[in-house]
Amino acid sequence: MNEPRFGAHMSIAGGMPVAVERAVAVGSGALQVFVKSSNQWAARPFAAGEIDAFRRAAAEAGIERHLLAHASYLINLASSDDALWERSTQAFGVELDRCAQLGIPSLVVHPGSPKEAGAEEGVRRVALALDRVYAQRGRREVRTLLEITAGQGKVLGGKFEELGAILAKAACEDRLGVCFDTCHAVAAGHDLSSVAAYDATFERLDRAVGLSRLGAFHLNDSKGKLGSRLDRHEHLGRGTVGLDAFRRIVNDRRFRDLPMVLETPKGDDLAEDRENLAVLRGLLAR
Repeated sequence: MNEPRFGAHMSIAGGMPVAVERAVAVGSGALQVFVKSSNQWAARPFAAGEIDAFRRAAAEAGIERHLLAHASYLINLASSDDALWERSTQAFGVELDRCAQLGIPSLVVHPGSPKEAGAEEGVRRVALALDRVYAQRGRREVRTLLEITAGQGKVLGGKFEELGAILAKAACEDRLGVCFDTCHAVAAGHDLSSVAAYDATFERLDRAVGLSRLGAFHLNDSKGKLGSRLDRHEHLGRGTVGLDAFRRIVNDRRFRDLPMVLETPKGDDLAEDRENLAVLRGLLAR
């Protein structure tokens, strides 16, 4: 049985192909990137040859089928503010377009917050936004993965049923899936601390959205306790998720073909990524 595709989120500073170089440097079998600045609405045009160079580098590294992009943190598809919703929807469409250009098969996005409008209205707004962006056929080659969140504040996605409701309401549901973030899941109250708890959590996810919808994992430990709703990532084995939970995930045959990427803290030399990736490999059953 092949090993899971472990990787990490890498900076795109210096251009998209440089992110692949960083992934190769730490021995990644998967890669997550932003396709534009994560904290700006505007997207710079790709430089001449940048798209082809990224695609070529990813193919040479053997990770072209295990690429993920993460959407800008400014995007709020659940917003009840019409101006912000319109801007978010347009920006998300641009990111789907950029993924299609780069050959990135999946784009991860936080469902967003409806604030005081309530979860039901937020679900409706997210589904409407997704249907609008997928009305343009060229974007349909890229799958959107709704990320499980810590459920902080009024943010959607801490409850599996909220993700299931979005999938059920969207006409483009065939292009939608889910990204399971271990830090967020535990912070939202989804227990992974024992075999029984792990099985129960994924059974609930299966009922709410279907395990066939899982498209990727973010493997992050959590600074917050179970149910704390604190979105603070920690290095593997140093938080409250626990190495046993990661051991169960990386050895779960149901998830063996999914990209599993780190979003843990790190410096410029990427030493922490190397260490965390070594931890994951050390958890594999031999």
